Amino acid sequence: MNTLKIIPVFLLLTVMAFAQKTAVPINIITYNIRLNVASDGVNAWPNRKDNIKALVKFHDADILCVQEALPEQFDALLENSNFDVVGVGREDGKRKGEFSAVYFDKNRFIKKDGGTFWLSETPDVPSKGWDAALNRICSWVKLYDKQNKKEFIVFNTHYDHIGVQARIESAKLLKSKIQQIAPTLPVVFTGDLNVTPETEAIATIKSFLIDAKDVSVEPPYGPTGTFNGFDFNSDLKNRIDYIFVNKGFKVQKFAVLTDSKDKRYYSDHLPVFCRLWF
Repeated sequence: MNTLKIIPVFLLLTVMAFAQKTAVPINIITYNIRLNVASDGVNAWPNRKDNIKALVKFHDADILCVQEALPEQFDALLENSNFDVVGVGREDGKRKGEFSAVYFDKNRFIKKDGGTFWLSETPDVPSKGWDAALNRICSWVKLYDKQNKKEFIVFNTHYDHIGVQARIESAKLLKSKIQQIAPTLPVVFTGDLNVTPETEAIATIKSFLIDAKDVSVEPPYGPTGTFNGFDFNSDLKNRIDYIFVNKGFKVQKFAVLTDSKDKRYYSDHLPVFCRLWF
């Protein structure tokens, strides 16, 4: 009798180990790419575009979430890539203003649903919320992973850089929206949240999601901070860019990437990388 009880447990463990080995991980990058403004001089977008595209390709990003992408930048990241994309301009819900877009490998993933809402009291229409200085949005996409045969949802946002109350209320809105849109599916939530980890806005997110850095199986790689201000000598202490997941995902690797060329970073933020599996 004892032998009969042991065999099913052994088989279960074997199946679980096999499933983990055969699961195909998902590489995801979130990156504030800095909007295209000529006043950035040597750091202006035309001088950085090819480096950013090369970084994304080199790190085998299956999913790329960007912030501050103006229409020409939004388009450039699609050129000569395997990506499809979900996103709208935050000013009119079409092409005007910055995008918080989600790019995904169209050969691997099938888009099942998607959309955008505004971080405001009227999230269904272009609008500015609370004490925010600017319109802010969250774009999301529901994907079917053909390799793992599972669905999941990615949310990507950019909180206001001025409004303290706006960031607090944006986090509350995100919690409500994510729970409404994705009550049971695996979730990834990314973005430039313009707040450091000890703040109320982050505590709200951590009340229902998990900071990928905190649960990475392998030790987190790279500096603590994600904002460099185009200063190659920055101490990189300010962490304001994040990847969160729910319990539908496990985190194999987490990194803040410091790729550079000729002592110049490719944006005033550093990209954040995760390797996830179901």
